[in-house]
Amino acid sequence: MLRSYIAFDLETTGLRPDQNEIIEIGALKVRDGRVQDRFMEFACPKEEISPVITNLTGITNGMVSGARCSKDVVRDFLEFCEEDILIGHNVIFDYSFVKVCALSQGLTFEREGIDTLKIARKVHKDMESKSLGSLCDYYHIDNQAAHRAYHDALATAKLYQTLAHYFEEKEPKLFQPVTLNYKLKKETAATPKQIGFLKRLIRNNGVTLEWDPETITKSEASRIIDDILNGGRK
Repeated sequence: MLRSYIAFDLETTGLRPDQNEIIEIGALKVRDGRVQDRFMEFACPKEEISPVITNLTGITNGMVSGARCSKDVVRDFLEFCEEDILIGHNVIFDYSFVKVCALSQGLTFEREGIDTLKIARKVHKDMESKSLGSLCDYYHIDNQAAHRAYHDALATAKLYQTLAHYFEEKEPKLFQPVTLNYKLKKETAATPKQIGFLKRLIRNNGVTLEWDPETITKSEASRIIDDILNGGRK
């Protein structure tokens, strides 16, 4: 079992690091088996937090209105992480958001990590759900504020220690850190069909929007189309 590491978790405005944003980072720095330091901070996104995300996390637009932007928060988080091994539940998801934000500032974020979800999928094949909440319930790990970054990070650290206690001797390879790999997908231009459909939506819905059909990407066009169809961008 590792005695020194960073356990961390994020809350975000969506599932795609190339389109969505970090709204909260929570982490704990463990040294020699003890929590030495903590990182807890909101980040203010450029776009409003949707009701779906608020219902899931409890984080409202008002709670992040006075927070720093994600780039500033991520820079401090990178310093907090030093060169430590990262532990997370579905760690590549959270890592991808931090890495994309770091790359946008010309910073690097190359780390090794351990994924408690990957471990659970191997050692608890019969469990219907391997979510952090389900595993915490199974092992009677108290998580006082699920879907809030620091509390989920703390629960993940406790889950890692519990899984290591029961399974590391039998499955030592599962508990070895591996290089975390995430490559940002290359953006492609929006298709003529997307551009035509977007123009019709803008015209028919009376939407005011500054955009350039010559430079808009496929993912940007898809996001705007979804926003308009869901009643946004009025």
